[in-house]
Amino acid sequence: MHAVPRLATWLSFLVLAMSAQAQTTQKQYQLQKTGDAPLALKLVEAPVRQPGEREVLVRVHATSLNRRDIYVKAAQYPGQMKPNLVPLSDGAGEVVATGPKATRFKKGDRVAAIFFPMWIDGRPKPEYLGSLGGGGVDGMLSQYVTLNENSLVAIPKHLSWEEAATLPCAGVTAWNALVTRGHTQPGDFVLLQGTGGVSILGLQLAVAMGAKPVITSSHDDKLARAKQLGATITINYKTTPDWEKAVLEATQGGVQQALEVGGKQTLQKTLASLAPGGHVALIGGLSEFGGDIPAYALMGKNATASGLYVGSRADFEALNAFLEKHRFKPVIDKVFDFENARAAYDYMDSGALFGKVVIRL
Repeated sequence: MHAVPRLATWLSFLVLAMSAQAQTTQKQYQLQKTGDAPLALKLVEAPVRQPGEREVLVRVHATSLNRRDIYVKAAQYPGQMKPNLVPLSDGAGEVVATGPKATRFKKGDRVAAIFFPMWIDGRPKPEYLGSLGGGGVDGMLSQYVTLNENSLVAIPKHLSWEEAATLPCAGVTAWNALVTRGHTQPGDFVLLQGTGGVSILGLQLAVAMGAKPVITSSHDDKLARAKQLGATITINYKTTPDWEKAVLEATQGGVQQALEVGGKQTLQKTLASLAPGGHVALIGGLSEFGGDIPAYALMGKNATASGLYVGSRADFEALNAFLEKHRFKPVIDKVFDFENARAAYDYMDSGALFGKVVIRL
């Protein structure tokens, strides 16, 4: 008569044992180098490192790609890259274990990793910028990651794992461009280039702030989607090559904010699009980095330019508080399964995306 309870006890023990076993080994992707061949993205078996005193073990549920991840894989990203790097800076997951002195999170908490694990707040220091995940240290394309508790933030309750995974790089970058550096005000015109992760998150943030997004793209269908998200002005830069003139005319004098992601082929046009007192955030280089900034382009308009490299944990927490208040969700273009991570890279590299590309684990 005690067979059923004993069986249940045995099954519970078996489940716990299997769970414990699952946390000792894992699957993860590494960028591996063999001879003179290009870096290859390989799925490997790896141990799970148990958390130290102030660390937490996170079961990763989703990661997202940024343009920098394509450069990293192609060995074209500046800085030192560790051998057999686990790529991708952005990811979200669940805390499954904590170190004996870790107090910021508990088992079951939903968290996301910050872009620079050491940059908590204030101004960046050189040692902070060398610690970015998925570059100088291992990133998030792994079933489990073990991180210092200070390098994580709690994610907004209304976001899914996939949505939360889009924020550490693109979200924080757009936030700093428009808020920390840009001081965007209601009614400001905000220029956004293309329909990648930073630009679409910037569009959504601008709308929530009461600003008026102006977005460029070479695809009318993408511009139509941007219009549905709240874009005030849309411009096809293929059919309107002098798009800076169209911006000045449509805004009756220029934009107060610009997120410059194009690089040297677009920078001069972006500067010409600024209104007096405007601000341009220098974020990316889709058409290669570089391009001169003539002093008169800024001085003549009393304008400012900011070089942006994501931001701190405090910036991420401020973004999350804003998202909690306004309850909007990041736009995800496609979600790929963990086993199809290479396809996610290919899609990201194609430039066909509208919003973010995510890998679900």
